[in-house]
Amino acid sequence: MAQKSQTGGTEKNGSSLLYSKNDLKEGALQWVPEPPQGQVLLVLSMDNTCPSSSFDMDLCADKLQSLGIQVPMDPWRRLIQEGVLSPRVRRYLFYSSRGCQIAMAMVFYISLWTNLYSTLQLCSLGHSWGAGVLVTLVALALTVLVILVIDGHHRKLNVNTDVRLAAVNEIFIKHSIILGITDVLDGPHNILQLCFVHFSPQPCLQALAAHITHLQGTQAGLRHRLNKLWVVMDVAAQPELGVEEEAPCEESPLLSRGVTLNKDPVTCSELLHLIPEGPPQAMAQQLLVLFSACYVRLLVMGRLPRASPGGHLGHSSIPCLCQFIQSTLLCS
Repeated sequence: MAQKSQTGGTEKNGSSLLYSKNDLKEGALQWVPEPPQGQVLLVLSMDNTCPSSSFDMDLCADKLQSLGIQVPMDPWRRLIQEGVLSPRVRRYLFYSSRGCQIAMAMVFYISLWTNLYSTLQLCSLGHSWGAGVLVTLVALALTVLVILVIDGHHRKLNVNTDVRLAAVNEIFIKHSIILGITDVLDGPHNILQLCFVHFSPQPCLQALAAHITHLQGTQAGLRHRLNKLWVVMDVAAQPELGVEEEAPCEESPLLSRGVTLNKDPVTCSELLHLIPEGPPQAMAQQLLVLFSACYVRLLVMGRLPRASPGGHLGHSSIPCLCQFIQSTLLCS
């Protein structure tokens, strides 16, 4: 049974649903008739440190219906369950969370400091206070560098999470909603947040299609940039038809014919381009769907780059989705 939380959200079975009119603060339960572009509508949360916890899809579906969003529940519920709630993806989200990054940075700093100081002592240079200060500064600088590299990596499209939500966004973008997943720290708990953001795709779709048409006409290496978006898939190897291998007598199996051998299927790796060649309108649509989850994740975390003039979010300093795609992928 759902119960009201102390902060104004609604909780059910360990997950919570938050509503927002102006930002991610709870308590604003009023639906905005025409929410602005890039407005966070609701946030579905769960505790990732508890293996039995999950997003409350039934509560989410009820709230979407109460907001006038009629989306068939079974397809997007199954896609979210298979995409970001499978055990291996949840493990990846836990080990790539902010808490684990802080812990790994501390371990890296301590290990680096210890190794550097021990090396200086072996060289008879580690007995002065200046050596300790030098080791501290070097270890601190390298740790900050590693943190910046990891932070820069998190600003890019994440194949393990963002691309997995592309199929869900393909459903919701037709209803002017895009989804993204992020995590926050609540004490020792790693809280996953599935964010629903209002996004009307038509202005960005037209602008992005026009930009792709321009790049195709100027031979600016569009295909080379789009080829950066690919994944490796394991597919079953198909034997050639009409070819049967008969083992000679010397290589015949020693076991009796009644025994069946459990053979693993033969697979091979195949390179799959996420944005195939096509009309500019279709390619722009695929780019919007593919980058939607990454855009929402960076939007909620406040890590989007500053907007350039001509965006579709009014006078906001936050770029719209087409500006984000152009700056991260299609820039000159």
